Order: sequence, then C-alpha cells, then structure tokens
Amino acid sequence: METDVLVVGGGNAALSAALSARDRGVKVLVIERAPKFYRGGNSRLTRDYRVMNTSENKYMTGTYPEEEFMEDLRRVAGGEINESIARLVVRKSEELPDWLNKQGIQWQPALSGTLHLGRTNIFQLGGGKAVINSYYQTAKVKGVEVWYDSMLEDIEMNGTEFNAAKVRRNNGIETIKAKAIIFASGGFEANIEWHKRYWGEAAENFIIRGTPYNQGNVLEMLLNKGAAQVGEPDAFHAVAVDGRAPKFDGGIVTRLDSVPFGIVVNKNGQRFYDEGEDFWPKRYAIWGGLIARQPNQVAYSIIDSKALGKFMPSVFEPISAGSIEELAEKLGLNPKVVAKTVNDFNKAVRPGTFNPAELDNCKTEGLTPVKSHWAVRIDKPPFYAYPLKTGITFTYLAVEVNEQARIKWKDRRICNNMFAAGEMAAGNVLRRGYLAGFGLTMGAVLGRIAGEEAANAVKRATK
Repeated sequence: METDVLVVGGGNAALSAALSARDRGVKVLVIERAPKFYRGGNSRLTRDYRVMNTSENKYMTGTYPEEEFMEDLRRVAGGEINESIARLVVRKSEELPDWLNKQGIQWQPALSGTLHLGRTNIFQLGGGKAVINSYYQTAKVKGVEVWYDSMLEDIEMNGTEFNAAKVRRNNGIETIKAKAIIFASGGFEANIEWHKRYWGEAAENFIIRGTPYNQGNVLEMLLNKGAAQVGEPDAFHAVAVDGRAPKFDGGIVTRLDSVPFGIVVNKNGQRFYDEGEDFWPKRYAIWGGLIARQPNQVAYSIIDSKALGKFMPSVFEPISAGSIEELAEKLGLNPKVVAKTVNDFNKAVRPGTFNPAELDNCKTEGLTPVKSHWAVRIDKPPFYAYPLKTGITFTYLAVEVNEQARIKWKDRRICNNMFAAGEMAAGNVLRRGYLAGFGLTMGAVLGRIAGEEAANAVKRATK
C-alpha cells in the first residue's frame, strides 16, 4: 500500500490534518484504531473551541483579544508555556470557525450562565459527535481514505526520515509506504498501567472520561526511537467527575460543576482547597489532580438547596438528606466531623453580594483553606452531595515539535516528513493547567499546520 500522507489517529487533530493535506492535492490515508462507531477519540465527547475573537458575531458575545487569551494561558499554566507556539495557536484560532464551517461543522448561539464561556468559546451544534461525523463526511467527499480497526505498531525510518508504517489490520500486519506521516493518535490517558508508573495503585481509582483506545502506544514508540520529549510525564488534564461514572467513555455529562457553589471535603470530612479560587472554566481542570492526592482518591461536593439550578448538573442525581449529619452518613463519612466542617465554614462566611457572573466579594475569613469567592452559608435544607473522583481527559507528555509541527529529535535534528498534532503535541504549549475548549483549538490549529506542511513535504519529495 502506498499513499502520499499517512495520518495516524481519527479525531479532531487527525481530520484537520487530513483535510488540510488533501486540499493541497495530495493522497491521504487515515488509520483509526477504533471501530467506526467509536471513531473520533476524545473529540466526539466535546462541545466547544476556545478562539481569539476580534469582532462580534452571532455565535459569541463580545470580543476575546490575543493578549487576554495569552494571559489566560499563562495564568492557568503558572507561566509554563511555549510562548511562540502558544501565540501561533492563539492567532490562528481566529480562522477556525470559518474553516471548520467549510468542513460541514455548524455552530450554535452562545451559552449563558455560570459557564462564563460565551465571549471566549464557540459551541458546536450537536456537540462532538456531530463534529466528527461532519469531518468524516467531508473527508469522504474529498477522497480521503479511512481504515478503521487499524493500529500502528511500528515505523521504518532512515535516520530521522520516515519511510513506511507497519499497521495491524484484519488479523495481520500491512506495510504502508508514505512520503509523510502525521501522528495525531492521542496521549496515554486510558492506560492505567502507565499511570501507575507515577501514581502507584492510586491510578486504579482514576476514571477515564474519554475513549479507551488512547493507550499511548504510538507516543511510547516515538519516544523510544529518539523523539524529543516535552511535558510533565505525570501531569494530566483531569477534572472532578461524578464518582458513579463508568470507568471509560462517560464524557462531559459526568463532569461536576457544583464545586464553586458549596464546599468539597475528602474521606476524612475535611476541606482541602479553595473552591472559589477563580472562574470555573479556568480552575475546573485542577480538581482532578487535587482529588487524586486525597485518601482513596475520592471527595464529596456538598451544597444546599440555594445552590440548585446554578450549575449544570451531572447525569446522576445528587444524594440528598434533611440534615448535614444524615447526608454524611449516606456518604459513609463521620457525621460529627462533616457537621463541624460545615459549621466552621458557615461561621467564617462574611456578608457580600453573591454574583456567579463575577469574582464577587463573598468570601471567608479566618478559615484554612480560604474560600475566595461565592462563599455562601450552607444552611437551607434539604442538603445535597455528589461523590467526586479524578476524571482524566488527556495527558501532557508529548513529542516536541516546532512551529511547523515537525517532530524534533533528541539530538535536536528536525524530522523533514514526520509531524505531530493534538494530544501527541499537547506538552509543547501547556505543561500543566487548562482552559476550557483549548484542547480542540490546539488540535485543529496544529493539525491544519501539520497537514499543510506534510503536503509541502510530499511535493518536494516528488520534484
């Protein structure tokens, strides 16, 4: 089998790359490890892209300029970002709504409420599954070939030059020769044994929000062959999900957004972090890691009746009770300890003007940890709780790339015909922290760049 560009992966980054390359007149083959029904990786479970926006449109409210976007990235990542690649992604994100629309993806009017995303993010009509279906329909029309149930096992190289791929398919190994290859097959988020290298047995308690097919085999192969490594090996984008969620593929409906509107306690009935540190889209991605460091990797979000309706609920109903003590018993916690934690919190709350749309002045005093915003007494029964666990979205360990999405080698050589995008390149921009919607944006931008550069590499090779 021969093709011009081989794309490894089947999600947002992979299809962006495939379509970008195909639009430049080269032959493209996509190999997707999952069966057709589960194609798309984590992208099929998404709902929005974060994009720079310098002019108002009917799908977003207001504008979101470049420097504000960059500052948001710096803040969530604690300054640990690659400034040049991050700025490239930010600037080119403004092109995404129009380009994606040309691939058949439709948008919906901005959402309002406590998500705080109407000005910064654009939402897909029909969610991630609709996006993936649109990508593949457009790919079919444009003549992109797709193989499902096809797993890359190895590659043949001459120095840092890619020659051919060994693909397991139909119970056998097929060799695919290509003039360029793009790796966009995700991180190792679904590989519990790999997580155990850093987290030990605690990893058994992690929930994987997305596809079980992202095992990191392609990433590990490239690193073993000498690709330069970037990103923290033990870091991941992980959120608080409902503890009753399935082990894999629960998606966004299992995420819990109740945290800012109450308190969170661990198995010992103690608070352990500021629930109101910042707007939720800028802090929700730290809570998975926080919970991972708690006893038995569990926690509990406790709210009262005043908080209901202020956040998007989980797909699971909350646990309810007429008193805090009764609620604690239902959660399997010490009633006296939880009651004291709630009473201490209530006593520390200082009067203010509660406003979920702003960093308000409702806070605690004399309490450790402090609650910086949206601190309201938990005193109106019935009381509610959600069990929380660590829900991993993607990992930050990646192969290093340059601004053309070309893979760098450990000896600093640049691969002329090997590219990476999506989670395979996540650590090039963010080493930790996350902004809602940025994963899709990073994947699509670097995917488009990889596709264009791969097509250029093909044309140079055939001159």
